[in-house]
Amino acid sequence: MPSKSFPVVFVALAIFAGTLLGPLPSGGQTGDEINLAQLTNDLTAQQATLIENQTKIDAKLATIGENLRLARIYAGRGK
Repeated sequence: MPSKSFPVVFVALAIFAGTLLGPLPSGGQTGDEINLAQLTNDLTAQQATLIENQTKIDAKLATIGENLRLARIYAGRGK
């Protein structure tokens, strides 16, 4: 009989040791989670800046395109 109960005791001991030696859950954020949150915020801010800059570029390109169109019209009238 002792040979059959040995695996059960061994498994129970292993589970008990695993709970004692395993990582403890923390209530707060870990350093990795804080770094990830900071990186996410930085990335979001950079994306907002890129979108704002792209909007400015599109507006300037539209202005340049309109100026070229007007220049072609006036150049065509002078001939």
